[in-house]
Amino acid sequence: MDDSRETKSVVGVRRLKEAMDKPATLRIITVANQKGGVGKTTTTVNLAAALSMGGLRVLVIDLDPQGNASTAFGVEQLENPGIYEVLMGETTMAACAQKVRGFPSLECISSNTSLAQAEIELVPMVAREMRLKEAIAELIEVRIQAGEPLDYIFIDCPPSLGLLTINALTAAKEMLIPIQCEYYALEGLSQLLKTFELVKKRLNAELKLSTFVLTMFDGRTRLANDVANEIRKHYPNELIDIPIPRAVRVSEAPGYQQTVMTYDASSPGAIAYMSVARELAARGKVSDSNVVSIHYKREGEIA
Repeated sequence: MDDSRETKSVVGVRRLKEAMDKPATLRIITVANQKGGVGKTTTTVNLAAALSMGGLRVLVIDLDPQGNASTAFGVEQLENPGIYEVLMGETTMAACAQKVRGFPSLECISSNTSLAQAEIELVPMVAREMRLKEAIAELIEVRIQAGEPLDYIFIDCPPSLGLLTINALTAAKEMLIPIQCEYYALEGLSQLLKTFELVKKRLNAELKLSTFVLTMFDGRTRLANDVANEIRKHYPNELIDIPIPRAVRVSEAPGYQQTVMTYDASSPGAIAYMSVARELAARGKVSDSNVVSIHYKREGEIA
């Protein structure tokens, strides 16, 4: 098989013929799940890329010390200041946001391994849970004054429930949970939901559990269908019922510092993420609360 088209660097700007729905207000979405390997970063970067291709202004905050979202976008992680410096008060988000090559209006605030020590350094700080929220509020004001208001901010969390994740939940308006359609997928979800309720009660009353996304789905297995059915049963309104298939192209893309949208836009994984992004955008237009049940057919192409 000739893979030359996938391994080339990104050239030009990707745009969709049909624009996506603009949200009624800025949507700040934290993508969280303390279980590792469930597709948090993959979901974050591909939804952000798809929304940007749909004509929306999108910012991704890489809050994971592993910096995988930064790698997928191909942005500078070592030389350029990033989210660690923002949390420590050494710079602003406006100063360190980097344009992502290949997309019309997609930016990323990068992360690197220095962020790991932020968990410790934040402990003695006053209002430590509010550091990210305050930085985002400042950025929003700057962009409004510049006439370039953002439509979406995605926060990619680490696989833990520490201070970084608490900061992300405190700063967000919504929480999106990727659920891996495999064994133990639902284990730990109860702890995440307890943390969500605690943050909502004490730090961020506006926070909503708005979205579930099914990842690594293999419809041939009973287990994958069982997990999907459990989520459909308990969260019918929050679930975007367009499962992301387990796909080679999706997992290969970050190795070439790309999202699957530029790596192989015609692959099943890219088509699925594009469909999820369209429904996510449609829900934002329909209701500020984003808790709206929009049922798609599970078979057939969704543009």
